[in-house]
Amino acid sequence: MLQIVSGDFRFTARLEEEAAPETVASFRGMLPLDSRVIHVRWSGESMWIPFGDLDLGLGPENATRFPNPGELLLFPGGVSEAELLFPYGHVAFGSKAGPLAGNHFATIAEGAEHLRELGVKCLWEGAQPVRFEER
Repeated sequence: MLQIVSGDFRFTARLEEEAAPETVASFRGMLPLDSRVIHVRWSGESMWIPFGDLDLGLGPENATRFPNPGELLLFPGGVSEAELLFPYGHVAFGSKAGPLAGNHFATIAEGAEHLRELGVKCLWEGAQPVRFEER
């Protein structure tokens, strides 16, 4: 399980090891991850962590353009920068380069009722600290 903490918000996510084993392994290599989530520009109701030109060495795996709230995506880069997408509402994943599909690698299992509150806080108050670690 993945523990995600942002301020007073606590989430537990199930790693999608069967559906996205390479993506899960790549993400595990980034843990623990201390960063900040910012609100997306193009995709709708989501937060994201931009990773710039980080090469994750991944291709499409369990990829989707329309994640549900709490379905975390890891986009390996290419036509747009590498990033983690953290949806709290309706999302059509994209960038200024057009539609994107990210690898669904984790799903919020506990705390999902607070996703919207964190997303709106991020939208109106700016970047929020976040920590991802496996427990």
